[in-house]
Amino acid sequence: MDKTHKAADTPGGGPMSAKIDYEEIRKLIALLEEKNLALFELEVEGFKIKISRAAPAPSPLAAVSAAAPAAPSANPGPGAAAAAVPVPEPGEAMDGLRYINSPMVGTFYRRPDPTSDPFVEEGDQVKKGQTLCIIEAMKLMNEIESDIDGIITEILVENAKPVEFGQRLFGLKPLP
Repeated sequence: MDKTHKAADTPGGGPMSAKIDYEEIRKLIALLEEKNLALFELEVEGFKIKISRAAPAPSPLAAVSAAAPAAPSANPGPGAAAAAVPVPEPGEAMDGLRYINSPMVGTFYRRPDPTSDPFVEEGDQVKKGQTLCIIEAMKLMNEIESDIDGIITEILVENAKPVEFGQRLFGLKPLP
């Protein structure tokens, strides 16, 4: 079987006239796993490829630490609700802060370009979907957005510094 697939061989021909080399795709997938990236996108001359993978399964230790609290007994005493310990959501600290983590390995940029103002500063109020920074990965600029409405309490990475997958970038205080 030929390992090269021509888009013109597909029904209707399609807009892509370039060849797709499956060995190259396999190399991209291996690179995705090696660098622990969750998503890779490439578009060249009308050819577009998007490769994503599920996040790695949590280690047994992480699963134990993230376990849900035990169910309350059938006959709770008065004040039992006050004794419940809050369990933070993923990305949330015990003090109620939420953290925006890097979804990839790359270079962190606080500004859209060197002459512009930063996307956000500490103390700024942000809306869900608002761009907080850019992470450059393999010459691709990826906008990182807030997943909640909140106030930026801390910026944890310096401009133009490398970041790792899962590294905390911003601390946010959620708005009610």
